[in-house]
Amino acid sequence: MYEHTEPPRGQQYKGVQGGTADQTRTRGKSASDSTIVSTMGALLHWLQDVASVTLLKARRTLFQAAILFCVLLLLLWVSIFLYGSFYYSYMPTVSFSTPVHFYYTSDCDASDSVLCSYPTANISLMKNERDQVMAYGQPYRVSLELEMPESPVNANLGMFMCKMSCYTKGGKTVSSVGRSTMLHYRSSLLQSLSTLFFSPFFVTGIAEEKQLIEVEFFSDYKTNAFQPSVGAVIEILSKRVQIYSSQLRIHAYFTGVRYVLFNFPLTSAFVGVATNFAFLSVIVLFSYLQFVWGGIWPPDQVRVKVLMGDNTRIQQRREEARKRMEKENSQKDLRAPQVVGPVTEASDFQDSVAGTSSKGPLEATDASGADVAGTTEEESPVSKGPEEEESSDVLDGSQQGETTLRQRPGPWMSL
Repeated sequence: MYEHTEPPRGQQYKGVQGGTADQTRTRGKSASDSTIVSTMGALLHWLQDVASVTLLKARRTLFQAAILFCVLLLLLWVSIFLYGSFYYSYMPTVSFSTPVHFYYTSDCDASDSVLCSYPTANISLMKNERDQVMAYGQPYRVSLELEMPESPVNANLGMFMCKMSCYTKGGKTVSSVGRSTMLHYRSSLLQSLSTLFFSPFFVTGIAEEKQLIEVEFFSDYKTNAFQPSVGAVIEILSKRVQIYSSQLRIHAYFTGVRYVLFNFPLTSAFVGVATNFAFLSVIVLFSYLQFVWGGIWPPDQVRVKVLMGDNTRIQQRREEARKRMEKENSQKDLRAPQVVGPVTEASDFQDSVAGTSSKGPLEATDASGADVAGTTEEESPVSKGPEEEESSDVLDGSQQGETTLRQRPGPWMSL
């Protein structure tokens, strides 16, 4: 038969102890694993919260930066537009040039290159037939450029006169001036050498034998605001002159701010745009403060001041009403009538007074307490305004004055 043999007690104890240790070790591992898992879960949740908050802040910051960039770009564009508008409206025409076409009469028997009349030209000083070329108060240099050939006629002409007359819209001449000019002198040797040296250019047509003569009419011409110049008449006072072409040139001489704007365009543009940008930025900042905070000075202080002023006025009114009632009560006391009657009426009045005084103190106190309670119950549930309180004070003062007059014994009580 099979016999069951038990292990020794030491072995049994060791086995039980080993099983308990294994279980404890297993429990410790499971506890540590659960702790790690919970820690990792909390860490992941924290990282998720931090990432979401960071993403939200980044989106908000990016949105605010985009709005700020758009506002700054708009302010910069408006600043440039304002400076350009100012420059266009403040700066007049720097230079103006127009061709001069001379005309003369040809109904005579002219010989030897002699004209029938002086060459004359009528020039308009209006731009696009609407705007004036010359601004009011601005000095201008007005000159005439004559392109004349080096012909024997012009060489033998010598000096000749040029005249310019400016007129208004009604045809009235406001200024007139005449200047003399002539061709520049060149000797025969110099003419021969220049002709020999520039002969290839003369032959091909690149250069011509001509001179450019400049006649300055006005060096500092200013148009009148009340009688502005709208045109000019130019006349050459010679019937033998020969002219290829001519140009009238008007050039402005700037002073002050216009001088800086014209001679330093980049610096003036930078300063002007920066000034406009700073001014517009201050306006936008104050508008933002007004919209967000309700202004730099909050309205609570003003409201407190107004309430304090109202309370002061109410107190003054109450004080005036109290003084007025005291004055009226004093006048009533002085004007109180003195009642003198027979002895029987006096004795009856004394008996009635004695009867009322013979009541116990408890009844008197109860009655007074009831009256006080009734009055407080009647007055407590009603909340009175300032005007109602003043009227109530006046009425209470008058009632108190009447009660004191009624209960005050007359002088006949001393009899």
